[in-house]
Order: sequence, then structure tokens, then C-alpha cells
Amino acid sequence: MPGDSLRAFIHALPKVELHVHLVGSAGVDTVLALARRHPSAGVPTDAAELREFFTFRDFPHFLKVYWAVQSMLTDRHDIETLVLGLADSLRSQNVRYAEVTVTPYNHMVDGMPVDELLAGLAAGRAEAARRGVDLAWCFDIPGEKGLVAGRETLAFALTERPDGLVSFGLGGPEVGVPRAQFAPFFAAALDAGLHSVPHAGETSGPATVWSAVRDLSAERIGHGTSSADDPALLGHLAEHRIPLEVCPTSNLRTQQVATIADHPVGRMLSAGVIVTLNTDDPPMFEATLEGEYLAVAEAFGLGAGDLRQLARNAVDASFLPAAAKSSLLAEIATTPTPASPA
Repeated sequence: MPGDSLRAFIHALPKVELHVHLVGSAGVDTVLALARRHPSAGVPTDAAELREFFTFRDFPHFLKVYWAVQSMLTDRHDIETLVLGLADSLRSQNVRYAEVTVTPYNHMVDGMPVDELLAGLAAGRAEAARRGVDLAWCFDIPGEKGLVAGRETLAFALTERPDGLVSFGLGGPEVGVPRAQFAPFFAAALDAGLHSVPHAGETSGPATVWSAVRDLSAERIGHGTSSADDPALLGHLAEHRIPLEVCPTSNLRTQQVATIADHPVGRMLSAGVIVTLNTDDPPMFEATLEGEYLAVAEAFGLGAGDLRQLARNAVDASFLPAAAKSSLLAEIATTPTPASPA
């Protein structure tokens, strides 16, 4: 399929994003608005300087930018700005629905009142819907901050239970942060009707993924990159239809893989695992969801039928209501396939 036709087809496909962090979704325009609102944060308020600051160089620089954005989130207006920046980016790529990871504990530790966080999420979600993008929330535990973060995140999720909250996650470093210690919090979240979607196997081996499945009753796995190193694990994920939220460009930027062609997504697909494509922290990793589809298609020789299936996978793996899933799946099925060159 010629490059222009492939890009047009990818754009035309109605898409779903299942793994994107709210703070990590902040693009240059959003950060510029926040920086001008909070000049004392030390983030450049000149557009050209900010673009230089925001040009990804290495993982420590990513963390610097990430925490700079985090430091400027102080009230409902900042949160709404962040949500709407993400929504506009998604809309421009024909992404209809996204499950967005929010880490309430970090905001609370930074001193943001609970009511301000909830009001910003609610206002942003409502306006995003008016703009044609349906958003849902995953509240996740920052694992490096320990059991207190698990307790506080669970209490916040179950006490406040905002509209659109569908899942409970676990992020942060994996090495030295055993998944099993968070099992009681995930059990309580599941009992309350939330879905289990922990990160696992991004920066650690398959044992972390096994633990997420066995100890946290994972219904989807964030990343799961190292799953490909264990054929038995791939077989288990395929048999039990536990989808992976794969973020190829993120793994490239954090040096988990040398090139997209080296990414284990090809082996995951060959093993029959339900693969979904996602962006993680898109502008900070210079990623877009359309770009993920294109990069994987080019690296692994995928055609229109394969890309259509990846779009279907994301819908099926989402926590959308059945009627909304059916509507999106029907649109995906009827997206015209580009004509083959004569």
C-alpha cells in the first residue's frame, strides 16, 4: 500500500486509545498556556524557547519535562487545560474514545485540593465530549511511593468515584516494586466494579507480567513488552484473552528496543495475543496514535486488514458499553480499504 494511501486509511479508521497518561499528554501549546499562567514554575513562556525545552533528548530529560508539567497543575483550570489539549490531539487523529491514566496521589501530594482535581476532570471530560471525544479515567497507583500511595489511591477512587472512572492501575518503576504487595488494593477495586489494568513487563522481565495476572487479576496489561520472552506467558495471554497495551515508540525512546523493527509486537501478534497500539506520553516521546499504526505497519509489513484488526482489538479491549463498541466496530468494518495500485 503506498505511503499516502496508508496514512489516509489509518486516519480514516475510528480509533481507541487505551494507554495514555494525562500529565504525559501535555503538548507544547498546552504547556505554553500553563507556563504563562504559572511563570514562577521556571518553564519557558516563549514559544521558541519552550519548543527547545520540549525537544526530547533522553529519558532524564523526559522526566524533567514531566515533572515541570506536574508542578504547574494547581487547580481545576489547569487540569481542564490538560484534558482539553489531549482531547484536541485525539480528535485530530480520529480517535473517538480514550481511557486516560490519572495519578491522583501525585496531585494530592503536590497540594491540589481533591475538589479541584475532580472539577477539572469533570469539566474537561464534558467539553471533550462536546468536541467529539469520549474520555474515561484510570486511577493508578504510583508504585514507587509504596503502600501509602496504594491505600490513598484506592480510597480516593472508591470514595469519590467520578463519572467516567472505569479502571484501577499501577505505574512507576517496576524493578524493586513487586506487584503482589498491591494485591489487596486491586481486590477491593475489583469488588467495587473497577477493572484491573496494571503496568507490567515494560522495564522488567516476564515474571512481573505473571505477577500482574496472578496477584492483581489483570484484565489488561500496560506495556507487557517482556512477555515475548516467555512463550508460555504469550500462550496464557492469548488463551485467556488478556490484551496488551503496547506502546512501541515509548519503548524505543526509553531504550527498551533499538528500533521499531526490533519490537516484540510482531511475536505477540504471531502468538495470537490481543495487541492494542497506544502512545503512553505522546508529545514527550514524539508519538501519535496514527504514527504508532504507521510505524508498526511499515516495520512488520501489515496491510489494511491487519490495521483494521488492531483498531478492532482496541475497541474490544476497552471498557466501553456494548452499544458503543458495536457502533465503533461497525464503522471500522465499513472504512474503505485503499485501492491497490494498478
